[in-house]
Amino acid sequence: MPPDLAHRPPTIDATAAARWERLAPGSSSPWLHEEVGRRMQDRLQWIKAVPRSWADWSPLRGGREAHAAVAERYKEARAYLIEPAPERVAETAGLQKKASWWSALRGQARGSVPEAPPEEGVDLLWANMALHMSADPEALIARWHRLVATDGFLMFSCLGPDTVRELRALHQRKGWPPASHAFTDMHDWGDMLVHAGFAEPVMDMERIVLTWPSPEAALAELRTLGRNLHPGRFAALRGRAWRAELCRGLQESAPAGDDPRRIGLTFEIIYGHAFKPAPRVALAAESAVSLREMRTMLQRGRPGA
Repeated sequence: MPPDLAHRPPTIDATAAARWERLAPGSSSPWLHEEVGRRMQDRLQWIKAVPRSWADWSPLRGGREAHAAVAERYKEARAYLIEPAPERVAETAGLQKKASWWSALRGQARGSVPEAPPEEGVDLLWANMALHMSADPEALIARWHRLVATDGFLMFSCLGPDTVRELRALHQRKGWPPASHAFTDMHDWGDMLVHAGFAEPVMDMERIVLTWPSPEAALAELRTLGRNLHPGRFAALRGRAWRAELCRGLQESAPAGDDPRRIGLTFEIIYGHAFKPAPRVALAAESAVSLREMRTMLQRGRPGA
């Protein structure tokens, strides 16, 4: 990792992140993830490349409906389901057996298979709302790079630094530990993509404000979106008195616009895509390349061309 990236967010407890990864996501994907997936899918209209194959990274959390939308857009492409958590592989494969899943995909589920993508990679890797929960995002992006075929592209989304700023400010005023781990800025994500070997990264962001009728409803939905993975978070469970104080604080400090009875929290959504160029090997007296890279270079011409 470049030195200037070593001290940047995320500030994530790796053990806590692994526990979250293993946790069952529930019978439906979070609403926010589905909405972000819908908006990210709309951005595909600006990409001229038409993939012949694509893979959905962690579809249970990333969004079942979002998967359906991408499958509908690329009806002729072969789709793969990639579940990074071993504990959820069977459930991911089981999606194909559920009538609701078949119906949601409008007959396209035949192309979605829980098997490994081809050795040469896929033309599109779709990763919705996963990157901000990784304790080692550089390693994850490098893994994504290996899954993408030459001239293919990565399409991803994640949370940005302004996410739940109202809740984080409340914790700071109360003198409590951080309410969440730090979220990485989109410019830093761009640097990581280039460092991993991607090219022409394009990043953009927007802010979405979600509202709820009560603090309790807000906290319940937040639990479906993730966990506080900050190493300095509360070290033990809190009691009912603390939760009541938290709810009062949210009611006072996070009103939803003109309606003080509702709770409003900000989510910064980062979208990014980048292409994987042909490998370029610096020639020396001895040069080592992978078999996959060698095949690509032989198809395109001499190394370094």
